[in-house]
Amino acid sequence: MLLKYPYLCMVIGRLMFIVPSLNSKIYIPFVLSPVCAGFPSPATDYIEKSLDLNEHIVKHPAATFYVRSSGDSMIGAGIHNGDILVVDKSLKAVSGNIIIAILDGEFTVKRLSIKNENVFLISENDLYPNISIDESIDFEIWGVVTTVIHSV
Repeated sequence: MLLKYPYLCMVIGRLMFIVPSLNSKIYIPFVLSPVCAGFPSPATDYIEKSLDLNEHIVKHPAATFYVRSSGDSMIGAGIHNGDILVVDKSLKAVSGNIIIAILDGEFTVKRLSIKNENVFLISENDLYPNISIDESIDFEIWGVVTTVIHSV
């Protein structure tokens, strides 16, 4: 994979984690007027500002990674095969968060559910079972998904 901008890559198993480079800013034109999803509204014909997406999606640069999703177990949460997930390792995962977990040495993305001290990893697709975490499973929360970049 050839990357256009300077990034640090780390391959773990079959996944490639990419550390965002915040040294060089990439400013993209940004129209301040919102786009109406209902009836059209008069549009402004000029761009008012530029923005760097890293300023909006990366809160903790030293602890943030990008990872590409694989599979369809999280489509109900809007995560599709090939989407880019922004993962923050510095956040404390709480029930309801979508997390990257390590299960018996393999990475997975699931919704964390904690009920009465019982931990479950919830799939967002009825074709996949939920996973009950017990002491027989080697389990670690690797990070919290903060943003999904989805291509249409």
